[in-house]
This record gives sequence, C-alpha cells and structure tokens, in this order.
Amino acid sequence: MIVRANHTFILLFVILQLCLISNTSAQKKNENFQIAIKKAIGAIAVDGIVNEPDWQSAAVATDFYMVLPMDTSAAKVRTVVRMTYDDTNLFLSAECFHALPGPYMVESLRRDFIFGKNDNFLLFMDTFDDQTNGFSFGANAAGAQWDGIMYEGGKVDLSWDNKWISVVKNEEDRWVLEMAIPFKTIRYKKGIDKWGINFSRLDLKTTEKSSWAPVPRQFPTASLAYTGILVWDQPPPQISSNISIIPYALTGATRNFQSASETSPDYRADVGVDAKIALTTSLNLDLTVNPDFSQVEVDRQITNLDRFELFFPERRQFFLENGDLFANFGYQTIRPFFSRRIGLGVPIQYGARLSGKINKDWRIGMMNIQTEKIVNDSLPSQNFSVLAVQRRVFARSNIGAIIINKESLGYSPEEHYRHNKYNRNVGLEYNLASSNNLWTGKALFLKSFTPGVTNRDMSHAANLQYASKYWTLSWQHEYVGRNYNAEVGYVPRRGFVKVSPFLTRLFFPKGTKVLSHGPRIFSTTFFNESMESTDNENVLLYLVTFRTQAVASAWVANNYIKLLQPFDPTNSGLDTLARSSVHRWKAWGLEYYSKPQSVFTYLVTMRYGGYYANGTRLNFTWEAGYRVQPYVSFNLTGTYNHIQLPEPWGNQTFWLVGPRLDITLTNKFFITAFTQYNEQANNVNLNARIQWRYRPASDLFIVYTDNYFPENFNVKNRALVLKFTYWWNL
Repeated sequence: MIVRANHTFILLFVILQLCLISNTSAQKKNENFQIAIKKAIGAIAVDGIVNEPDWQSAAVATDFYMVLPMDTSAAKVRTVVRMTYDDTNLFLSAECFHALPGPYMVESLRRDFIFGKNDNFLLFMDTFDDQTNGFSFGANAAGAQWDGIMYEGGKVDLSWDNKWISVVKNEEDRWVLEMAIPFKTIRYKKGIDKWGINFSRLDLKTTEKSSWAPVPRQFPTASLAYTGILVWDQPPPQISSNISIIPYALTGATRNFQSASETSPDYRADVGVDAKIALTTSLNLDLTVNPDFSQVEVDRQITNLDRFELFFPERRQFFLENGDLFANFGYQTIRPFFSRRIGLGVPIQYGARLSGKINKDWRIGMMNIQTEKIVNDSLPSQNFSVLAVQRRVFARSNIGAIIINKESLGYSPEEHYRHNKYNRNVGLEYNLASSNNLWTGKALFLKSFTPGVTNRDMSHAANLQYASKYWTLSWQHEYVGRNYNAEVGYVPRRGFVKVSPFLTRLFFPKGTKVLSHGPRIFSTTFFNESMESTDNENVLLYLVTFRTQAVASAWVANNYIKLLQPFDPTNSGLDTLARSSVHRWKAWGLEYYSKPQSVFTYLVTMRYGGYYANGTRLNFTWEAGYRVQPYVSFNLTGTYNHIQLPEPWGNQTFWLVGPRLDITLTNKFFITAFTQYNEQANNVNLNARIQWRYRPASDLFIVYTDNYFPENFNVKNRALVLKFTYWWNL
C-alpha cells in the first residue's frame, strides 16, 4: 500500500508540473508564415504541367528554410509551391528545382516510400489548426505516392490509404508535382478559414532537407507545432453527400499438407463490404460486414530471444483512421487496447467505428466489433466495444479517457473454461505537448475489471521529456499491478515498477564531414511490487551523424536479470533456467547506416558479450539494398545469432534471412516477392503479391503464400487468393 501511495503522489506531482509547463508560450511559433488560397476560376488538369491561368495567379510559397544539415540559413535548393481549389478538390503544385546536376534519387515507385531514401516533396495539413492531428500527402521524384494520417503532433501513419490523384513530370532543371485531393478524402472543421500547413522537401544530392515554415533540426518537418497558416478566401466547401461504399469479392484456395485428412485444397469464395459515411466534415462512421484482410502483407519475422511477447503493428485499414485515439492510449508496453487482439484467427462478422472531431477541442472514437464463435477451440462468440474521448487543453495538450469492454456471448463456464465472461478496462491520461514542442510527456492511470479479481488490478505511468537542439532529457516511470488484465491490449509484463531516465548531448562541429556527434546515456530498472530489483540495464552510446546522412554508433552496456519465471534462453523448446536465478553480463556493439544517395545501401549492426547462465552471445544484423531506379528494388535482410551456453543447451546458432524483390512498373502496378528463412521457428515462408490499382483506392490483388520445412523443403501449407476491391463514392 505504501508503494502504491508513493507512486500515486509522484503521478499527481508530475501531472501538476506538466500542466504548468503546457500553459506557457501558447502562441503558435510560425503564425507569421501565411499563404493565401483562392478558388479556381477555370478547370485544373492534373498533368504535371503548371500552365493554367489559376496557377499563374495563385499565391506562391517559396524561400524555404534549411532544416538539415543546419537550421540556421535559407535553403539552397529552390522549391515553388502553389495551391488552389474548386468545389470538390484541393489542388497543389510543387516545382522542385535541381541544385546539382545528375538524376534524381528514389528507391522505386512503391507507395508510401521510406522518407530518407527518396528525393521527395510532402504536404502536412493541420485541418483543425489544433497542432495535433492532420493529413500528409506527397510524392517522390519518380511519382510514387505518399499519404498518411497525422497524430500526436508530428507522427504519420502511412498504413492509411484513401482516394486522391497525383502526377509527377520531370524537366531538365526540375521535377514538378501536381496533385488533387478530394475534400471527401480529408476531415476538417466546418466554417474554419485557417488551416495549419507546411511543405517539406528532401534533396539527396545536396543532402538538404528544407521546409517552408522553419522547423528546428531536432524535430521532423511533420511537426504541426511549426506549421504556417493557409488562409482561405472563404471556408472550404461543405460536401453535401460523402458516402463511400467499398465492396470486395474474393476467391482462393488453401491446403494444409501436414493434415492427413486434408488431401485436396479447401476452396473459398467470399464477398463483403466496407462503408465510410461522413456524418460531418470532421466525423466519420466506418462500417464493415464480413471483412477480409488477406492482402495485408505478412509480419516480418524476428529471431525471438525475449522473455515476453513481441509486438507487431496493425496494418488493417478498418482500424486505422483516427486509430491513435484507441491504439496510442497508454505506453509502448502498456496498451489497454490493441486491435490485433480482434479478428486474427477468428472471423469478424461485422463492425462499426465512429471517430473524428466534434469541434476544435473535442475528439471522439467509438467502436463495436462482433466475432464468430469457434467450437473446436471452445471460443465463444465475442463482442468488443471501445469508447475513447479526448479534450484539448492549453496550447497543444489533451486529456483522454477510454473504456474497453470484451464480452463473451452465450457464455458457459463449463464449455468456455479457458475464457472469462468479460474483461473491462477504464483509463485516463494527460498528454503534454508544449507550443514549441520542447516539452512532451504523459501521465496515465488504468484499471481493469475481471471476474474474481479485486486487487492489484491497476496501472499508472508518467514521463516527461525536454528536447532541444543540444540536449534531450527524459524521465519515465511505470507501475503495472500483478492482476492488471488487458485482454484486448498489449501488456506483456505485469507486477512491476519500472524507472528509465535518458540523456543525450549533441555537438555540431563546423567545416567537417561530421554533421553532429554526442553521447547517449540511458538506464532501465525493473522492481517487483516489493521494490526489489529484478532487471537493470545501463547503456552508454556514442552517435556520429555524417553530412552524407550516414550514421555510425558504438555502445557498451551491463545487464542484471533475476528471472521471474522459468525461461529457455534459446526460445527453442529446450530446458529452462530456474525461476529466481540471477544473471549478470556485459556487452558492446557497433552500428553503421550507409548514406542513402547510393544505389547500393546497407546497414550493419553487431553485438557481442555475455548472456544468461554465464554464456556469450554474438549477433550480426544486416540489410543490404540495390535499386535500378525507379523500377526495381532488391533488399536482403538477415540476422545471425551464435549463443554459447552450458549443457543442456550447448552452442546454438540461429539464422534469419529474408530476400525481398519489389518491381514497380508504374506507380499503380506493384509486384512484391519475399522469402523468410527462420531457423529458430524451423520455417521458410514465401509470399508474393501483385497489386494493380486500376483506379484511385480500387485494387486487384493476387496473393500467393507458402510455408516449408527448411531441411527438405516439404510444404507445410499453401494459399492462393484473388481479391477485387472497388471504391464507389455516392
């Protein structure tokens, strides 16, 4: 009880400090950077040729500011941006001039490219002018599209996909991007005539990143705290009807070669439908009936030497719009809601999500999903309901609340003994974001409700971070009770108190090949609920960033672990180390990321040192890529682990190798094929996918998947799916 009271006091103290910090410097930093937008008189053809009279009379945003390599001067690479609109679309043109001769640099025509490996132009829109949520659109110099929803003031979720068009045309001295974004695609406040906006440009030949409204170098150009202002000549159009129907039809075959009873393929044919209904320009209702996510790329495999469950991100479209309201509640390993708990291996019958802005200060998210029962697994039909509310306070901060209910329908204790009748969670959090983004933080409280559990079922945590150009300082502590239960969440560890301070110092030498360098020091300590130390890791790292954007680092660490449960240090089904056994070791490592300008890029990491039971572990991780731009990109990733332990484990070697081939014939036709050989899991996975985007947001997919035994390449299972989707606006 004393431990809990002390932590509650600390939590309340941190909340008070965060509120005081958040209430300072409330004025928007780049309020003087304004660009006017007026309605087009004539038609705009999206063809990469900026020759219409409306473009010539539009206001111009130019004179960009350098963000990298330094943020103290004007950009050397010239960019000219114009915007206009009509009754249905928002238009943007960007002329991206070359500063040095030579071809542009891109990975491929693959959608949602990696920012740092492509010459690109991006648009960031804060359509509520709340400096927290928004939309991002853009393209690389070859015409590959980029789109995502923005959350937490500067993060972009590229899994989001919607309907818009763009064209890139290459000239001798520049490349030109022209795009049209339907007002039906984005969400914005009714009647508002000022949006936050910024434009970002990356030119790899000069290694210059720039933005129209200046952004300090320690922040991404996506930081909504540093947007300028888009001033409308009149409020954006109010779309009278904004309903999208997205049906799909699917056929395919699967076969399990390991089942003696299954001698022929299992054929399937299915249909389903999604619907997006804009109740207002800022509030959206998503509906789904019999959804299918077979085209979603399989997870990247990992050699698992961890004691706790690994995290894999959500990729399914239904869960993504305004997904931060649900998924980002909590911390990285204290998530009361994790959508991958729903519908993986269990068919979803139907679902509904209402999410978006009520006004500038209030956001709301409601979700209800129904899954089928699985008789063979004694799994009852289950209903998942979530309510999330967020209220903006001060300049950019907010207070959020969440309620999660998992209910088993037709529950029988005898038949469904492996499952609870219900599991519920309630939570409250305060998210700090100061107006200049220097101070960020969070304070969180959660409580679960499970049949038969009445104590130690709470969790709370708080962190505070200061990030300037030279210094980054952070403090975080967490508490999760041993009986805290988030069945629809991701909480891999329970019954602990965690403390993790962090410190970084950067130096910026002048006139050298080094852009910045400096040390990082961080420590993580876990205690049990009696405040006895069970885990401790201390790391000292030195990071060097070169002007070419190559990065090198070296680190040393020491570890202490007292096992809370028996653990197999190879995670391969061998013997386990005893509970309460103590393990100490030291380790060191190196990392190097090559410059992104080359057609051949690579990264290499190495780790060597102690391991459990006085053993040693050698680890190499690498990723090498070669591109024939913009049509072909080949990547080879790999991990090698060599572990030396006493008997019964002995010497163990685990390889994980994954070649990947991307062929992008156009920015609408993609062929992706990759193989993953996982020695630890004794599996070879082959996945090939063809995607033809025959019209905006409408696709034809062909997906082929195989799993093999690596020793003889006998097939475990095989699947082939053909899926057709169509986006229909009413």
